[in-house]
Amino acid sequence: MHQKTKSGFPAILKTFRETLPAEHRIAGKQPARRKGELDSQARLLLIVNVLFITAGALSGTFVNVYLWKVKSQFAPIAWFTLANHLAGALTFWLAGAWVKRYNKMNALRSGMAVSALFYLLVLILGSKVVMYAALLGVVQGMAAGFFWLAFNVVYFEITEPDNRDLFNGWAGLLTSGGGMLAPWVSGQLISRLTDAKGYPLIFTLSLALFVIGVVVSFFLKKRQSEGVYSWTFAARALREDTDWRWAFAALAGQGLREGVFGFIIGLLVYIATKSEMTLGNYWLITSAVGLVSSYLVGKWLKPRYRKWGMLLGALAIIAAIIPFFWQVSYITLLVFGVAVGLFYPLYSFPIISTVFDLIGSSEEGARNRVEYVVLREFGLDAGRMLGILIFLAVTSFGTSVATLNWLILAIGMGPLVAWFCMRRLFSRVVPAGAKNE
Repeated sequence: MHQKTKSGFPAILKTFRETLPAEHRIAGKQPARRKGELDSQARLLLIVNVLFITAGALSGTFVNVYLWKVKSQFAPIAWFTLANHLAGALTFWLAGAWVKRYNKMNALRSGMAVSALFYLLVLILGSKVVMYAALLGVVQGMAAGFFWLAFNVVYFEITEPDNRDLFNGWAGLLTSGGGMLAPWVSGQLISRLTDAKGYPLIFTLSLALFVIGVVVSFFLKKRQSEGVYSWTFAARALREDTDWRWAFAALAGQGLREGVFGFIIGLLVYIATKSEMTLGNYWLITSAVGLVSSYLVGKWLKPRYRKWGMLLGALAIIAAIIPFFWQVSYITLLVFGVAVGLFYPLYSFPIISTVFDLIGSSEEGARNRVEYVVLREFGLDAGRMLGILIFLAVTSFGTSVATLNWLILAIGMGPLVAWFCMRRLFSRVVPAGAKNE
């Protein structure tokens, strides 16, 4: 443990900082924890994260169901989701200058505040919500853009290669817990109340949680970025850096699945059961599995196992789609959900940790961390929007069970694409100290 440097020794402080890894030196961090552990700021960021995720999970799935009940078509929900991701990508890019130059904590709070505004608008619009689905998607996309840009930059600053997998494990554990309980509570409330009372109540609860999240965020330390924001950094990085071209393609493969599966699975459960309570129970069960898996993967998955762990996870969540060709029912959907809850952390943690390790692999990466986080989001959103556009194009010709099954399988191959692109990075991007683990 290093002694705290007194204010009268700036030269010693400068020398000490120069001995730290680049990402810490740029952020001005000093070690205050044991290797492999999370400090108080990391734990506080986890609380903010779980509040944001839980508030979204409380109503997120049921926003789609609400849209479906007003107008039983996939198109409005797909356009809502597409607008969400498009606005999110643009917000990441535009807000990058704000986060780079000013206090990124304000961007984090803005994300939660705009999320609260989204649910306020849903409450005001009521049954007219379908008419403004795309506009609402823009509002929610802006909220996500502000929050996740700031969150990911702060995540990079307060974690290191030796504890990123641990942070991801705790984040997965806590958000799975929120994702497990929140939809179940929502389903119980909607089923016991009329639609006119149940939906407004859960939207109001989400609004309240976002407000609490804003309050908690004030306990996070102000983190000032430095330098001038580069508007063309993403294009230049893709043109000049082979590793980032592969990482971008992998992120697009990950997003390809996320864009469509983020709304279609919950809708299929509701269509199959016609019950919000059953939908809540579905997320309770599948998220419970994800909670346990996230904890185990975060605790035991070492960097040297990322390549084959990700492949196993990718193949398993693709194979989980096959029962749909036999029958799309609550049972087959539950089998799918349990399999995904079990294996998705094994697939997703390696790509998350490795991409952030790639950002922190050089002093330039740490200095341009905001631009790299924007580039990362561009990759994810490019895949998400591509997947939704494919979904809209195919379903415009019909939405038979066979068509949906083949479409879901094709889009669900995205994780294998992501692994193929990531496999060459696992050996090239090795976290400091991981070689001997």
